[in-house]
Amino acid sequence: MVEPRILILGGGPAGVGAAWQLARQKKARTVLVERGAAFGGNAGSFECFGQRLDFGSHRLHPATDPQIMADIRGLLGPELLDRPRHGRIRLLGKWIHFPLKPVDLLLRLDKSFAIGSLKDAIRKKLPGAPAEGDTFASVLHANLGPTICEHFYFPYAVKLWGRSPEELSGIQARRRVAAGNFGKLMRKVLSAVPGMKRPGAGRFFYPRRGFGQICEAYAAEAARLGADLRLSTSLVGLWRENGLWRAEVEGPAAREVLEVEHVWSTIPITALARAIRPAPPREVLESCERTTFRAMILVYLQVPTARFTEFDAHYFPGADTRITRLSEPKNYAALERPADTTVLCAELPCAVGDLHWKQSDEELGRLVAEDLSRAGIPLPAAPLAVATRRLGQAYPIYLNGYEGPLELLDRWVGQLPDLVSYGRQGLFAHDNTHHALFMAYSAVECLDGARFDHAKWARFREEFKTHVVED
Repeated sequence: MVEPRILILGGGPAGVGAAWQLARQKKARTVLVERGAAFGGNAGSFECFGQRLDFGSHRLHPATDPQIMADIRGLLGPELLDRPRHGRIRLLGKWIHFPLKPVDLLLRLDKSFAIGSLKDAIRKKLPGAPAEGDTFASVLHANLGPTICEHFYFPYAVKLWGRSPEELSGIQARRRVAAGNFGKLMRKVLSAVPGMKRPGAGRFFYPRRGFGQICEAYAAEAARLGADLRLSTSLVGLWRENGLWRAEVEGPAAREVLEVEHVWSTIPITALARAIRPAPPREVLESCERTTFRAMILVYLQVPTARFTEFDAHYFPGADTRITRLSEPKNYAALERPADTTVLCAELPCAVGDLHWKQSDEELGRLVAEDLSRAGIPLPAAPLAVATRRLGQAYPIYLNGYEGPLELLDRWVGQLPDLVSYGRQGLFAHDNTHHALFMAYSAVECLDGARFDHAKWARFREEFKTHVVED
């Protein structure tokens, strides 16, 4: 039997994971196109300032599906490190360890915050507790009370998604907030107590040469097994002709048209719809406009010190800073070199084209330095250099009523023969890397000869909806 030809759009985890599985199982002849210069997408890594840096803070969580974890271990071997989590959150001017620890909470948590949270927890047990409702604000307010919401989740939401909590869907809270009620919050805290820890609690996995090493390993092994993987190659157009898909792609040398039986797309579903010829109906294009992503600027500061702090990540939920998180890559992989410098990565959510998006690297470097001084952790000296990376589609924004336009768009794409949209961008989902890989493995499982089992895929889609982001 001749293996079907499959074109995979996008070389992030969902793309390279599927390419490897298809080649490994000899299920298809695969061509993967990635517009970037390296595999991994937002989960990739790159060289800068003498270090391997990631696009923000990334970890491989112990919640990863066992088979996927076994595969990653097999691909990376001793390069996959088992590391303790050691971050902290700035809350009402005080630093609290993250993941949360009982002793640390007792010693450091602002007393008014602790008392207010306790009162909220008691009120929740009394008659007349507020209903959840359908917004991010109402869901968290009903489950966590006003203290935690107003001092932590609500200001963080405004920074992260650029909208008020009342404008965001309740689904955003259910999919994005792992500790979405007092019971879950207490379990997280108690998981740090010896004897009560669940397997992997307080730890993560991280490749020695940056998080992108995971996708690079998948891609290298897929290529070794015969998959055709192409970097710096963009999709120009996609159309159906004589029962086959034809994709015009532009690579470093020239444009060409690829002819395949199946298309598996991990690029943003909005970009996929706009690439299809003839153009989708007007209502589908309008749905694309109403399916929006939050952008992110990553600001990298090279600092003249061996180590900035002992922590891998700092979280800034408060409105007094503009950045949301600061990570130090050397601490993720326990690196000692470079010996005299370290790099800090600050995450600044924004909108494409806004004031921050248009600022120069030098201006953004000063912004980060100001925020760190305001937070009580000033830079030891002026940065030696500043670099930035701009991500136009960092997070999906679940506005109230977003489900309607997304469902219309998803249904239209789903009706196209022999085409599947999946992955974080393809399903407009809040997910981790291990979730994207699970989607890739699931898609491969649905391929039966030349036929894609859409009934099985629908069951997997329901499972994907249960994924909650691990922070």
